[in-house]
Amino acid sequence: MDKQDGRSAGESGALRLDDPWYDALASGWGELGDAAKPAGEWDRTGKPEPVPVAEPRSAPHDEIYLAVQRSTAFQEVRRRYRRFVLPGTAVFLIWYLAYVAAATAAPGLMAHRVVGALNVAMLAGLGQFATTFLLTWAYARHARLRRDRAALDIRWETQELTGGNIR
Repeated sequence: MDKQDGRSAGESGALRLDDPWYDALASGWGELGDAAKPAGEWDRTGKPEPVPVAEPRSAPHDEIYLAVQRSTAFQEVRRRYRRFVLPGTAVFLIWYLAYVAAATAAPGLMAHRVVGALNVAMLAGLGQFATTFLLTWAYARHARLRRDRAALDIRWETQELTGGNIR
């Protein structure tokens, strides 16, 4: 089985810290560095220290993200996402509403025994669970095979253009 970074399961390799998917700490969390005391505390003169304000993104970053959004690679990832999600959602919603409508409009049909105490309503309800798990599996498989690699490539490219993980 392949890992998400392209290495096979038996292959060794260290975690790359420049990985854009690496979950780094949020700014100020667990970092002491120059901030020995929290911002906003009172100093010895009786005045509060200024709270640092996050700098807004610079215009080049905004332009980069807009360019990525307009790129054909990004549009292709979005198109693949929509081609799977919209029909899948529609089919599941119709199936669910048909189950609810049949339960309210045709109670005799739903009460029809199939085997022992198992009736049509119970089978349809179990079918709802089975459909949910099947759709979840199909979505994860589709994302892994059709979108994840392209999305990761776009993410790497964006990180290279912005010069790192800028928040």
